[in-house]
Amino acid sequence: MPYSVLDLAPVATGSTETQALRNSLDLARTTERLGYHRYWVAEHHNMPGIASSAPAVLLGHIAMATERIRVGSGGVMLPNHAPLVVAEQFGMLEAFHPGRVDLGIGRAPGTDQVTARALRRQEGPLSADDFPQQLTELANYFTGRDSRGVTAVPALGNQPAMWLLGSSGYSAQVAGYLGLPFAFAHHFSSENTLPALALYRERFRPSAVLDEPYAMIAANVLCADDDETARELAKPSLLQFLALRKGDPGKLPTPEQAAAYDYTDVDRLILDDRLTSTIVGGPETVGKGLHDLVEQTGVDELMITTSVFHHADRVRSYEHVAEIVGLKALA
Repeated sequence: MPYSVLDLAPVATGSTETQALRNSLDLARTTERLGYHRYWVAEHHNMPGIASSAPAVLLGHIAMATERIRVGSGGVMLPNHAPLVVAEQFGMLEAFHPGRVDLGIGRAPGTDQVTARALRRQEGPLSADDFPQQLTELANYFTGRDSRGVTAVPALGNQPAMWLLGSSGYSAQVAGYLGLPFAFAHHFSSENTLPALALYRERFRPSAVLDEPYAMIAANVLCADDDETARELAKPSLLQFLALRKGDPGKLPTPEQAAAYDYTDVDRLILDDRLTSTIVGGPETVGKGLHDLVEQTGVDELMITTSVFHHADRVRSYEHVAEIVGLKALA
């Protein structure tokens, strides 16, 4: 089964966005060498701890720094952008790197309402209800069927592989209806994973893209030499998640900050719930967790996202996972 990478370009306290982006290039090269199948980056805005705000730009650099691994968006939040612009950007990526580009599309803004308005430059209520129309317009630019006579250059004739992303059942149904591959955000919406996958498979209709459903989930995974070390390495990302839940997004805290933080009982309940959808431990623990997750969900591919303070520990975690699941390193 293919294993892939989801990268949010985490920015650590005391470091810079520039270093975070350079770390992404290094991780892409490393995971390609290890045998991972695809490398996706996520779109987030107004979040100091995430540097991947412009997926198309970052993917261009990652594709140039690698040779074989598929590169893609996980995802582009379509309500934030004119479909024509997305088509032009990803058509250009596909033209430069034919057969390697994935265009993962999300329905949610992926940010707060104020930032979403700044992205769209419009007043009034924000809604993703026009998503089907936006998606149709986007797809048409790659085939030349735009009714207004607008040609997206160089999108026409350079269509990347299109995916739908989701954290609930809506996109799962749309993906099934259109016969597209579907990626689910298990890493932050684990309670909806099984219902969404069931909806996708129930509603799936064969298409020119797929004869059968193809489902992937993204999961939080952190593997270290042993369970105790892994739990210690996980603490900064857990504190960052807690801050986000409290409406205070920030850079990835240091291990010292995580150790010194005064956690309340409510905080601990939140983090315990977070850990139920996270696979953290040494190789044996992580191996069992990965096996159980794949067995439970029946997915065709598993995408791993890892957030840890030191870049070397993140790289090592992906190395551990590659060893556990038997990925074949490139010569």
